[in-house]
This record gives sequence, C-alpha cells and structure tokens, in this order.
Amino acid sequence: MRRSSVNPDAPIALSCGEPAGIGPEVAVKAWAELRAEVPFFYIGDPEHIDLHMPGTPVSVIADPKDALAVCIEALPVLPLAFAGPLRPGQPNPSHAAGVVAAIEQGVAFAHSGAASGLCTAPIHKKALADGAGFAFPGHTEFLAHLAGDVDVVMMLACTDLRVVPTTIHIPLSEVPAALSPQLLGKTVRLTAAGLRQDFGIPSPRIAVAGLNPHAGEGGKIGTEERDWIADLLEDLRAEGYQLSGPHSADTMFHAAARTEYDAAIAMYHDQALIPIKTIDFAGGVNVTLGLPFIRTSPDHGTALDKAGQDAADASSLIAALRMAADMARARAV
Repeated sequence: MRRSSVNPDAPIALSCGEPAGIGPEVAVKAWAELRAEVPFFYIGDPEHIDLHMPGTPVSVIADPKDALAVCIEALPVLPLAFAGPLRPGQPNPSHAAGVVAAIEQGVAFAHSGAASGLCTAPIHKKALADGAGFAFPGHTEFLAHLAGDVDVVMMLACTDLRVVPTTIHIPLSEVPAALSPQLLGKTVRLTAAGLRQDFGIPSPRIAVAGLNPHAGEGGKIGTEERDWIADLLEDLRAEGYQLSGPHSADTMFHAAARTEYDAAIAMYHDQALIPIKTIDFAGGVNVTLGLPFIRTSPDHGTALDKAGQDAADASSLIAALRMAADMARARAV
C-alpha cells in the first residue's frame, strides 16, 4: 500500500472497537465536545450508540463526506450490521466480524483520502480471536498488515511528551535478546520520519534511553550500552540524525530534561509508558508511525467494568481525534 493522499478537510474515521466496552460512550462524549471543531464519523452499529447513550442524536450517513454537513447537530454514523445482541460489559464473539470490518473500512477511507485519518476505539483481542480467528497481537500489527506488512513503531504522545518503546509486549526477561542494532536503528529512523511528516518538525531531536540502570554505568550495571548501543547512536549521528544518549532513564523525563528533545526512545514497554501515564494519564494518545495513512487511538482499553454506566472519561479519545486532525494538516503541507 502506497502512502495515502491526505485531505485535511475530510472527516476522521472512528472505528467502533469492542461495542460492549466504553467505545460507543466515549464516541458520543467526544462528538459532544468536538462537533464541528474536529469532524469525525463513527463506523459501527447505530443501535449500539443508542443502547449505551440513549437519546444521542445520530445521523446515519452513506458516505464519509456527508459527515461534514451533519456533525454540528448529530453524531454521524456510517452503519455496519452486527450479529447477535449487545450487552454492555459482556463481549460477544459474534460481533468480531463487524469489529474487524470497521477497522478495514476505516483503513480504506483513510488510504483513499475520503477520511483524513483513522482513529481506532479499543478492541477486545480475545473476543476477536474467539469470533473471527484474529491472530494479531493488537491493532498496530493488524494495521501494518493491512498496509502491506510495513515497518511501524508505536508512539505514545501527550502535550508534554512523545515516547516510543523499542520493544513492546514481551516479558522483561526477553528484552535484552530482542534488542538489536537493527531493531533500534529502525526505531530511530521511523521515529524521526514520523516527527518530520506527521508532527511538522523538520529537524527532530531524539533522546535515547539506555537499557540498564544508569545506562550501564560504564559496564558496571550491564554492558549493552558499552558494547553496541553507544556505537550505534554514533553511527546514526553520522547519518545526520540528531540524537542524544544513551541516557539513564531515571533522569530523562523530568520537566527540564523534556525541553531538550522532541521525542524519547525507550528500550521496553514500561520504561516508555510509566512516564507518559504519570504526566498525563487521561490524555495520552497512541500513534502508529510508519503507516501510509494517519492512525491514532486513545491510550486505554475497553474498560468493560465501566461500560453502560455513563462513567467513562473521553479525554484520551478527544485528544486522539484532535491529534489525528493536527497530523493530517502537517502531512498535507
């Protein structure tokens, strides 16, 4: 799949995610907050919206462009049929095919330019596996597959921090073996390209964390930094990348340190996610860099325990939709 043609004036596609979770509720709350500020349309079953948030004004549309005319007065919904009943908090595997179809439609709209980008509500991976044989670890890998098995990285972003984990959902004991010069080099290159293309930063500054405490302290607390990480960063600097590090991770996320870089690269999941969730737990956004189209997502799960109670916080989805719109404008320049 080649890079999409971005139309920043098109609405954003929001795939429904797991309909038994808080996705329908936060979609309604995001629409109520954003309306014409960030036009978007929901891909899913309009009956799910009414079940979660009765009385919400909904406008069923046939084409993404129709969302622009109705979004000020009603939540635009591009309808998909779902098999089986919906009970908030109880995933139904018979819904899996519809959830997957919503993602696929969103990708098609974003790639064609009918949507300026794709925002994805959270999915329930077990329900998708049980009902549709979904074999991907999550959204990110599925989207990379739909885009032609491209290389991607996951960025977590908020107003005060952007951070990219080099390894993601693997046990901590497996991280040293999974890390390699090839993987870290790819992560740096994709992060730098994403900062230029999607965030409008022409010469991005990237800080790279070390793997070990105190970045190995000269080999006393681990040798990866000394053996290859420092040399790799030096080679990448020679290619023109503005890199600092390897840094001790415990000193690179305070306010003053964050002014020195545009994004940080961490070595493993918690090294990246702890600082961003501490800084902005409710407003963090998951961004996939490397796709030929724009994709953001709220940085939370399906929250089945809160579904159907009108208790969900939509801050992360609102931030994800706003960020997708900002990325579309940056990519269109």
